[in-house]
Amino acid sequence: MIAAPLRNLVIVGGGTAGWMAAAALARVLGPDYRITLIESEQIGIVGVGEATVPHIKAFNNLLGINEAEFVRQTQGSFKLGIEFVDWQRPGTSYIHGFGTEIGHSLGLLPFQQYWFKQALAGKAKPLGAYTLNTVAARRGKFMTSASDAPPNSPLGNIAYAYHFDASLYAAFLRRFSEQRGVTRHEGIVEQVQLHPESGDVLSVRLASGDTIAGDLFIDCSGFRGLLIEQALHTGYHDFTHWLPCDRALAVPCAKVGPPTPYTRATARAAGWQWRIPLQHRTGNGYVYSSAHISDDEAAATLLANLDGAALADPRPLRFVTGRRKQVWNRNVIALGLASGFMEPLESTSIHLIQSGISKLLELFPREGISPVLVQRYNDRIAFEFDRIRDFLVLHYTATERDDSDFWRQCRAMAIPPELQATLDLFGDSGRFYRNGDEMFAEISWVQVMVGQGILPRGAGRPAARRAKKRGHAHQGAGLFKIRPKPENGLWRISGKAGRCACYRECAANAMV
Repeated sequence: MIAAPLRNLVIVGGGTAGWMAAAALARVLGPDYRITLIESEQIGIVGVGEATVPHIKAFNNLLGINEAEFVRQTQGSFKLGIEFVDWQRPGTSYIHGFGTEIGHSLGLLPFQQYWFKQALAGKAKPLGAYTLNTVAARRGKFMTSASDAPPNSPLGNIAYAYHFDASLYAAFLRRFSEQRGVTRHEGIVEQVQLHPESGDVLSVRLASGDTIAGDLFIDCSGFRGLLIEQALHTGYHDFTHWLPCDRALAVPCAKVGPPTPYTRATARAAGWQWRIPLQHRTGNGYVYSSAHISDDEAAATLLANLDGAALADPRPLRFVTGRRKQVWNRNVIALGLASGFMEPLESTSIHLIQSGISKLLELFPREGISPVLVQRYNDRIAFEFDRIRDFLVLHYTATERDDSDFWRQCRAMAIPPELQATLDLFGDSGRFYRNGDEMFAEISWVQVMVGQGILPRGAGRPAARRAKKRGHAHQGAGLFKIRPKPENGLWRISGKAGRCACYRECAANAMV
């Protein structure tokens, strides 16, 4: 391990991962560190990660990015959650809405415990009726948090994320980074030089003959894993047993109508299809198992289920779901697709980049790389990947679908023991234990489990007793009778008229 202070940082690969890393490192570390990013215009970026989760707001805030400018520059739209269509069985739909609470907690017990009691008795409305983001999404409405909301009002803390064009976001962050001293070097890496004794990466040689040396290297080279795998042979944990989809086709189509404030994931016979609305187009893709459908059949299914005319031919993508055995190996840290791949069912791709950067900054080896820091980083990243894996597997295994070999395989497969423990606890009494390092909050798990048709055998005893006395706290439809002043919302983000081009149709009766 390197004992000397690290001052020369080299990022291999651009795209969303590379430029997110460059921007954050430049913003936090300042001018005492030299940051170089190597990328080539000849190498395209995958760029399908157009949907995000609310954590992205914290990243943009760290950089000091103005939200209105960000949305304009990336053709962005707003996202309150993800709609899952036909996942429990054909004809069903539920929304995984963002936020920290369902309904309104009573005392020490979360609202869902009361809902479970009433649902088991057949007296409750669907869970989404008590979830602010779900009700708003169903009605096609959006607002930012209301600064003048009454105390304890859910309107004061609306959880939302974005849809955006990933290539435009990378370009936006490139401008940000170069203005703060990051040096971009055009070129293709042809050779990696390792230290003959330690095995650390010393430098990379480009096709032009240039050699770029560094103290710490960040591998953002995509699936190739140019440094982390091809040079260091780190190894890979394959999740295909639990997540059998191994290919995707992506295609943009013409926008039809105003963007919806949510992503849509529709189950198909051999996988699922995404729909991501932007200001200028709609992103679409089919994630599928090549063992259950041919590429041509998948393309035909995708093209037959677009809102508007396709704007390009479907672009193929092959992948193996999983993660590197070590994301930090010697003096190389992998980010983005170089670190692993989780299919975009819950919009986790960009979050995993952000999380890797955040943990790097938290554990940054200012005085040299130590095994303790490396182990801690790897343990935390591995845990996060594995729990996201469990959350994704939940969507596949908790289903009533029996209409294709793909879904029958998903229903019958053995699941990770950690997921089984989560399901056992929830099934017993509707309880959930969350480790602080995992991405998804309790209400995310609850919404998906209920949406997939899982209910606990009984509510916790305190909830069972109190539900008889207090009933429900409804936080859903009643809120949409509130019509505060429109100027408090984010309606002036884009468009020549000064209103948000994404949601003009809603401005007249906006919540805020």
